[in-house]
Amino acid sequence: MTRHRSINPFSEAAFKTLKYAPAFPESFGSLADARAFCEAFFNYYHHEHRHSGIGLHTPASVHHGTATEIRAQRQVTLDAAYAAHPHRFGNRRPQAPKLPTAAWINQPSPEALIQTA
Repeated sequence: MTRHRSINPFSEAAFKTLKYAPAFPESFGSLADARAFCEAFFNYYHHEHRHSGIGLHTPASVHHGTATEIRAQRQVTLDAAYAAHPHRFGNRRPQAPKLPTAAWINQPSPEALIQTA
């Protein structure tokens, strides 16, 4: 059996999210209906939906290079909240989620990564 290797983990993640979205219809009335639904969905997916795998940023933010600045602004907000109400955070200072150095759907084993390097 050949193991599936993801060519584009981002497109695979988008289509999985599309397929399992509560608003995804059982069928479309026409090709125009399908196109309209997908256009609205992918606009939302790329510009509004915050993805856990990329530090709760949108794909557009990561693609256009604004994620680092947004993360820094989030950290300023978290630091201010901690300074004002440290008891709400227990013994830990809150940290904005870090941006990953790589994104995967099915992360290869360390051995496989060494072989492809």
